[in-house]
Amino acid sequence: MKYCPNCGTEIKEGATFCSKCGTKTSTGKKPVEGQPVNNTNAQPKSKMAAGLLQIFLGCFGVGRFYLGYTGIGVAQLLVSLLTCGIGAIWPFIDGILILTGSVNTDADGNPLGE
Repeated sequence: MKYCPNCGTEIKEGATFCSKCGTKTSTGKKPVEGQPVNNTNAQPKSKMAAGLLQIFLGCFGVGRFYLGYTGIGVAQLLVSLLTCGIGAIWPFIDGILILTGSVNTDADGNPLGE
């Protein structure tokens, strides 16, 4: 049996997209709600790299893009542009929060490495 990795709906064998949510399917395992996806082949993303990217290039949303949070990255980019750089205080504080451990997972729910 094959399940959608996003919504958990059962999918027909051979289907490459979920008929309910449209997500591309790649695994046959049913996800457990509240558990991280945790791709065992991937290295964990670095908390230090994410924090420093966010502090120094946060006005472009780079730290959040690195962690997979594209929505927040785009929002930080737009706020910085629309406020002529004054809104870059948000990504700077966000970078400090990442470094202190307040943000401890990437967008897939996988824990950040050191």
